[in-house]
Amino acid sequence: MTRKTRKPVTVGFIALGCPKNLVDSERMLAQIAQAGLLVAAEPERADVVVINTCGFIAPAKEESLDAIRQAVKAKRTGAVHKVIVAGCLSQRAGAGLLNEVEGIDAIVGLEQRDAIAQIIQDTLAAGKPSIYLGPVPCAVADDRTRLRVGPAHSAYLRVSEGCSHRCSFCTIPAIRGPYRSKPPELILDEARELAASGAVELNLIGQDTTIYGRDLNMRNGLASLLTQIEQIPGLAWIRILYAYPTGMTDALIETIARSKKGVHYLDIPIQHASDTILKAMRRPDTNRRLRRLVERLRAAIPDIVLRTTLIVGFPGETQKEFDELAEFVRWARFDALGVFTFYPESGTSAAGFPDQVPDEVKQKRLEELMLMQQEIAFDRNERRIGSELQCLIDSVEGRDMARGRFYGQAPDIDSMCLIKGRPPARRGSPKRAPGQFVQVRVTGTQYYDLLVRQI
Repeated sequence: MTRKTRKPVTVGFIALGCPKNLVDSERMLAQIAQAGLLVAAEPERADVVVINTCGFIAPAKEESLDAIRQAVKAKRTGAVHKVIVAGCLSQRAGAGLLNEVEGIDAIVGLEQRDAIAQIIQDTLAAGKPSIYLGPVPCAVADDRTRLRVGPAHSAYLRVSEGCSHRCSFCTIPAIRGPYRSKPPELILDEARELAASGAVELNLIGQDTTIYGRDLNMRNGLASLLTQIEQIPGLAWIRILYAYPTGMTDALIETIARSKKGVHYLDIPIQHASDTILKAMRRPDTNRRLRRLVERLRAAIPDIVLRTTLIVGFPGETQKEFDELAEFVRWARFDALGVFTFYPESGTSAAGFPDQVPDEVKQKRLEELMLMQQEIAFDRNERRIGSELQCLIDSVEGRDMARGRFYGQAPDIDSMCLIKGRPPARRGSPKRAPGQFVQVRVTGTQYYDLLVRQI
């Protein structure tokens, strides 16, 4: 008599949201794989679908809800047996999600992410929906155990959890708790493991990377951390993302300027440039301080690439305040810029502010800023024609085409270098492969992307 082999459980995993959420997804995938569960190539045909959601602003919430609805639809056809919803939207909405989408089998909060494998097994055996929610998370995550889903040569390295800023429009502190720096020894261990696994580029992330270590009584914490990570063999690029303006100290600027691996690129979310709106946002910045910061950075690091994020249509933003913002954008000439319209998120004080701006005005202002930035970005690209750059290859598409980035292009959010033509046919010329660096010359532009040829 032959014993019947038990079919392994298949898990379809859908990861949504920002790089910080991606790291959470990679941690959960590692837990799933270590438990002997199989990650399905087609999520809509798995025994269980796990959706790691984002709930930061209305469009992110709607994207998450759409993904949940699609999974529940597959469940009703019999292609999927159970639907588990995890991540920021779960933490924010809690059991209320069961009322928004009928058919969810489990709600999993952020503090329970490392128990996802057991939760999957319990959910398969359960006959009714389960809720796995704790208080706002307090534990600092250990991200060493991750099943990475991105390219091997580029990785995100989280340096902190949560946020202690009290911006009047933001839900992050309520979702992810107060700011907690990850111990430096843990970060360095993670960086070494990522380098050993083939990463040549590390992108440092946190809700605010510039105040790293302040809660640990470290002086110049991020500058010190950058200096230590730089000593790890195999790494070539270290990029700082989400750098709040108020944390950009002279020591940090000097460290970046003299660093051999810290790329001359900063993502500095300023949100606005009108003193009136910045005050209403509960941001400690002023127009004058922001101008001074841009001047300091460009004086200390002449080839620095600056990216920022803005919000238009904040309550009380009249044409005067918007004009102040537009004038600042014209003056600063950021290399890259993202614009969002204000969303009155429940639980934030700004949602109840008077003088809410009509949606059509918000959209008009967004389009105006983006057209202005388009001219700036296109002009900056034109000025790079003829210059030589070092390019990190992300993908190869046949013998005549590859995609990559120079130091001024962050993964996932910025433009790219389109490497056209065959590589030079000479001995010692670098092989075109993901993770390799090649020297290129800019030959033209294609919208926001650079057209380059390997030399």
